[in-house]
Amino acid sequence: FCYAAAQIQKVMDVNNKLGGLNHVFWGGREGYQSLLNTQIKKECDHMAAMYKMAVDYAKRKGYKAQFLLEPKPREPSKHQYDYDAQTTLAFLHEYDLIDHFKLNIEPNHTTLAGHEAVHDIIIASEYGKLGSIDSNTGDTLLGWDTDNFPMDLAQTTAVMAVVLDQGGFATGGLNFDCKVR
Repeated sequence: FCYAAAQIQKVMDVNNKLGGLNHVFWGGREGYQSLLNTQIKKECDHMAAMYKMAVDYAKRKGYKAQFLLEPKPREPSKHQYDYDAQTTLAFLHEYDLIDHFKLNIEPNHTTLAGHEAVHDIIIASEYGKLGSIDSNTGDTLLGWDTDNFPMDLAQTTAVMAVVLDQGGFATGGLNFDCKVR
């Protein structure tokens, strides 16, 4: 916990020095393989405590970057606590963090959760919480994160329609976290 907190503090300090406008918390390790080897409430309490520490540190330091959470349903853990946009928003509400975070949606993660690629983008936007998008897709038949460049014109158009309907992004944008395959 202490090591992770120190890493977050260092990233915040560097981001602040560079004038960064966003800070993505990628929870790619927060999850479990089986209900037999986890204490879900305790782990979520700890995760929320870490986020609250970041919020408090940001206030003390005058840190202006927008905090973003990136939902991911699985990989490497079988079940992730930030499974999709609705799960992540519920977590933020439960722990009174909703006013401090927006979401960074990766359509490939949305399809891993069993939704259409645009689903989480629509959910986040409807609640005023779409902060940015990792513009990549995956192969829905594989079941893991492949980070492909967006090639489906209809899917990409649906994503951009949501962004345009919400008036663009305040500080976020489209990030290309993908690989040509």
